[in-house]
Amino acid sequence: MKLKFQLFIATVFLSVGCPDASAAMEDQTPLNFVFILVDDLGKKDMSIEGSQFHETPNIDSIGRRALRFERGYSACQVCSPSRAAIQTGKTPARLGITDYISLNGGNQPQKWRRNTKLLPASYASELPLKELTIAEALKQNGYTTFFAGKWHLGGDGFTPSEQGYDVNVGGYHFGTPPGGYHSPYRNPKLSDDAPGAELPIRLGKETAAFIESSAKENQPFFAMLSFYSVHGPIQCSESRFKKYQAKAETLGLVARTDPRFLLDRTQEVRQVQDHPIYAGMMEAMDDSVGFVLKAIEKSGVAENTVVIFTSDNGGVSSGDGYATSCLPMRGGKGRQWEGGIRQPYYISWPGVTIGGTTQVLATGMDFYPTILEMAGIAPNDNQKIDGISLVPVLKGKKIPERPLFWHYPHYGNQGGEPSAMMMAGDMKLIYYLEDGRSELYDVAKDIGEQNNLAESYPAKVASMLNAIKEWQGNVGARNPAPNPNYDPQNYARSMQQKQQRGMPNREKQHAAFLNSDYKPKGGWWDQRKSPKIVD
Repeated sequence: MKLKFQLFIATVFLSVGCPDASAAMEDQTPLNFVFILVDDLGKKDMSIEGSQFHETPNIDSIGRRALRFERGYSACQVCSPSRAAIQTGKTPARLGITDYISLNGGNQPQKWRRNTKLLPASYASELPLKELTIAEALKQNGYTTFFAGKWHLGGDGFTPSEQGYDVNVGGYHFGTPPGGYHSPYRNPKLSDDAPGAELPIRLGKETAAFIESSAKENQPFFAMLSFYSVHGPIQCSESRFKKYQAKAETLGLVARTDPRFLLDRTQEVRQVQDHPIYAGMMEAMDDSVGFVLKAIEKSGVAENTVVIFTSDNGGVSSGDGYATSCLPMRGGKGRQWEGGIRQPYYISWPGVTIGGTTQVLATGMDFYPTILEMAGIAPNDNQKIDGISLVPVLKGKKIPERPLFWHYPHYGNQGGEPSAMMMAGDMKLIYYLEDGRSELYDVAKDIGEQNNLAESYPAKVASMLNAIKEWQGNVGARNPAPNPNYDPQNYARSMQQKQQRGMPNREKQHAAFLNSDYKPKGGWWDQRKSPKIVD
């Protein structure tokens, strides 16, 4: 009885007389983590970020509780490298995964057939098993782990199941959903639903069920909901299309006469958010997020569950579905400008974050050490981590400024050019690997990257370029080589055709999406029994 009384007095003292110690006691409860990763989501695609066309109430609710990193960046402008960085805390160049992993290796130098000045650098085709993933680090410390959706870091032998995840729902080598966004899914890691059922809804419900089960067992968990959405193919149900087609009419977007596309150096770029099918995809994805958030509340774990929300790269304003606009940022997925790498970057930590924004630089490699520190787990002594913990920032403290680096020795399907980049404060240097030219931008004053300052600040360019090259050497970055088959005359002709024929055809195609009687080839996807396989 005496021991119990002493413990009681100590508890009262700690909880009443010493608030900091009380907080420390509360921190003894293990945190859960829900990591929501969207594919090809633009920073400006959500209502909370200013979109007037897309509707994202559930994502917005995360953002209102989170600290939103206004200068949060993906580790690459395309998917697989960014995903590898999130899983390991390492920069893609160090991992050797610097481009999206193609099933047939068509973007490897030995199979390259495009008419470009350079042959792209070679890269790894899966995330090595020797890498310690965030799931493995947490699992070693008592967490149960779950993955749902897009993996794109390797197939048999390299799936989430071999990389620390206890449960894998749909994660395989696919970069795009093999059966589209409606059942049958044609995914060996995902059973089918009734024909026409929506893939994002299924993934959200699977994640919700895992959260509820883990909470019931009082088991700390890490759940990664990694959407295939909103990557192409651009598909939604007929009812969702009708909603946003009507909204476009109400907003006067159907009668728009200004061009929807602008040719920016190598590719046409969408300038407006008015794609009703893409908006339907956004809504389906947001509805899925809603199932997850409801499960957190229903299970009674809301007070000790961290919710993270981000994207693997910028929105697809060029190439693929040409589905969204990243304005006022320049470019989008696959491109070296802000639209390709600046992302929604939300971390909601109950009792710590209360909403608001920060201008602190953050990148995809930072999630790993941040989660480990939140969980009270020390990194492996032998493990190289390129990111830093953002916990001090989340708690309202300052951290030392540091530069960010990128290395993309490839040609993006969306018009991106082989380049390396450095961000130092507000100054961003883009170094082009084709010809050694540089662009320097003050992204705080010029988020659209229209005013190249390289000639005005040659010493700054030289200093940043030296830093890039030193960093490239430290991480073992691979570089492209000259393409002996490059034909400049053919390239000039192809660009002329894009301007004269491609642009008008693109305008016509996207205007047709807004017709009230629009129907996709073969009918609406939720009414099909056998969706077309998309490679």
